[in-house]
Amino acid sequence: MSLHVIVGAGPVGTATARHLAERGEQVRLVTRRGTGPVDPAIERIAADAADTDRLTALTHGAVALYNCANPAYHRWATDWPPLAGALLTTAERTGAVLATVGCLYGYGPVDAPMTEDTPLAATGTKGQVRNRMWTEALAAHRAGRARITEVRGSDYLGAEGNSLLPLVLPKVLAGQRVFLPVNWDAPHSWTYVGDVVRTLVAAATDERAWGRAWHVPSNPAVSARELAGRVAQLADAPTPRLVRMPYPLLWLGGLNDPFARELRETAHQFARPFVLDSTRATETLGITPTPLDEALADTVRVLAATIRTPTPAGGAH
Repeated sequence: MSLHVIVGAGPVGTATARHLAERGEQVRLVTRRGTGPVDPAIERIAADAADTDRLTALTHGAVALYNCANPAYHRWATDWPPLAGALLTTAERTGAVLATVGCLYGYGPVDAPMTEDTPLAATGTKGQVRNRMWTEALAAHRAGRARITEVRGSDYLGAEGNSLLPLVLPKVLAGQRVFLPVNWDAPHSWTYVGDVVRTLVAAATDERAWGRAWHVPSNPAVSARELAGRVAQLADAPTPRLVRMPYPLLWLGGLNDPFARELRETAHQFARPFVLDSTRATETLGITPTPLDEALADTVRVLAATIRTPTPAGGAH
């Protein structure tokens, strides 16, 4: 039994804690309020992970430190730097492998399927924040100060998330019209949370993965229209009514809505083909994606539970 420390109890952090506990590992889950799944095998700790000394003490003796945190979408530029700095310093002090849950924002607009070698060319704030985090961690790894890795997935299935998808599927299940700035017919990659967890733990515990970023194995891209239609079939809901919102309306919405304002930066992901190539992780780490219909069935279950029990504003991350 080895100690694994997880920062953040959002969908990925919670699922990672449960996955490791089921494997018989010692799990310590760190959040500001000590939240997380109630499980005798999971130790929940209330602490500010940006406090480097406190996080170092909590990580002492751990084999891995998982960055599953998720600051508020509109606060990435202010909240990520101190938190990322504390996580990296803690990894340097303790020797724990720092395994970070990343995203695809760092690539910026693309014209071809994204691989781990695609240039990190983002010009937006969120993409640049994530790129600085990765660049600093990679420099520490190459200097021999830390062992690090990162896994990157596309929009999540099986969980709520910071994307347009949570705005789409509840309306599909309710038989309501969906009016969003989405090219409903453009191919798009979708990543299942369970596959994020398996890839994250594999990358943290396999030294072949250290010092590199990995794309989470994901199914072949399908359009948002096809995805919504398959969800409707699984839930016995009406055929989705999907209407594309003109981009200027999204821009105007961002004048008063922080979330809509942040979506301006990533609107390209839903305006054109957005395809993830995850061949490397499958070939090296032996992970294959969960079948799409299985991932969608889990997504429907999660959404149904969320609709019945609304999440309080500012939920745990």
